[in-house]
Amino acid sequence: MSKVNNTTHPSTFKLGDKAVNRMGYGAMQLAGPGVFGPPKDRATAVAVLREAIEQGVNHIDTSDFYGPHVTNEIIREALHPYRDDLVIVTKIGARRDDKGAWLPAFSAKELRQAVHDNLRNLGLDVIDAVNLRAMFDTHGPAEGSLEEPLSVLAELRRQGLVRHIGLSNVTRKQVQDGQKIAPIVCVQNNYNLVHRADDALIDDLAKDGIAYVPFFPLGGFSPLQSATLSEVAASIGATPMQTALAWLLHRAPNMLAIPGTSSLAHLRENLAAAKLRFSDPDLAKLNGIAS
Repeated sequence: MSKVNNTTHPSTFKLGDKAVNRMGYGAMQLAGPGVFGPPKDRATAVAVLREAIEQGVNHIDTSDFYGPHVTNEIIREALHPYRDDLVIVTKIGARRDDKGAWLPAFSAKELRQAVHDNLRNLGLDVIDAVNLRAMFDTHGPAEGSLEEPLSVLAELRRQGLVRHIGLSNVTRKQVQDGQKIAPIVCVQNNYNLVHRADDALIDDLAKDGIAYVPFFPLGGFSPLQSATLSEVAASIGATPMQTALAWLLHRAPNMLAIPGTSSLAHLRENLAAAKLRFSDPDLAKLNGIAS
């Protein structure tokens, strides 16, 4: 029998001033197709959120440009007044036009408005954490100064409207430069079993106690596909997507997973992935997929 990997696998990590369960929930899929407009079934969207909280999720990732406004309004309907241990993280730096296109929204006026929109639609007086999403390149992180927009967000933090600040779609240099302006509690970039450009960054952030929150943890619009992934999943009695989520939690102690879904059955599958463990050979196989 293969030895089960017993590497430390903590169930929580501190996000700002609160410890959250490392398997969270991403709310993007609660909006309509293309993350635009209302969902087909709002009652199910509400039920998914309530089930997530019932199952122990206390970290929800959202944004007021999901919909726009739709996802935050559903979160408020489902969960307000919020539990004391719930951490809601939003992001700003983009907006939607009337056809659903994603556009940069980096001016001081747009950033302030975005924070106030999130506060209003979530029904909050202060947001636990706000990620500033860099939009220099739609295909991934690209160098560019975040000093001006991050300074606006830092001022909103000083005003008490934002508790903590994170960065999204950023390079290592942007994280380092950002820490000179305000404390950074989390970084949210594209990362999964196959897309591993941030390996070194994740390890650096872990040393500094900063959370790493991968978006597209299952491949996003192009779901992960790998014969090795399917093989390992079958060997442990899990689905490939559960296996990919579990691998993320094994990858680093500061990794916070936020898989999203609008299905109750899929939500339960995702949450169950947090209990999976791998043998050393299986973990080695998964680690080798990216290469």
